[in-house]
Amino acid sequence: MPKSIDFSLYLITDRHQVAAGQSLVSAVDAALRGGVRAMQLREKDLPARELLPLAEELRVLTRRHHARLLINDRIDVALAVEADGVHLGEHSLPVATARKLLGPQRTIGVSTHSLADIAAATEGGADFVTFGPVFATPSKAAYGAPVGLAALRQACRQTALPVFALGGIKSGHRQVIAGTGAAGIALISAIIAAADPTTAARSFLA
Repeated sequence: MPKSIDFSLYLITDRHQVAAGQSLVSAVDAALRGGVRAMQLREKDLPARELLPLAEELRVLTRRHHARLLINDRIDVALAVEADGVHLGEHSLPVATARKLLGPQRTIGVSTHSLADIAAATEGGADFVTFGPVFATPSKAAYGAPVGLAALRQACRQTALPVFALGGIKSGHRQVIAGTGAAGIALISAIIAAADPTTAARSFLA
């Protein structure tokens, strides 16, 4: 049975997009001060030896702000830092296998790009999914053209899982996304790349 998801804004990290003068840790800290209560550490290109200390730093920050920390793909790192869960992609372990390793209490999110992906995540026992890219964005260009709002609306109707819209989302999109039935939004650059991540986060949560 999927657990309750009590957040509507899901921040995803990308240290390559952080604004000048900030580090990823300082940007995340600022976003958490702005009200972010769930985040995914997604630095896919970092080896475990470098990812682990970064995860430890973010675990300290997320605990301080009573926020959830999910680790992209790396179940070993998630367990090592006592993260709240993991986020799985198309090349990750199956959801059911991850659940066996993580236990029933930790949260599992899954990246999806089609209705078939959502069905598989639902059957596997995920707690929520991200779906997209809804709008055009360079970080999701490899997944093809944006799926659009109609596909997002259909995705939300298909599953009982919370669906988070992902891809090219700006603060001006909040109302149209809310009308699709999505549980919330997942984003990277609109907060991580902002000169003031605190204000950026607050604008999405207003």
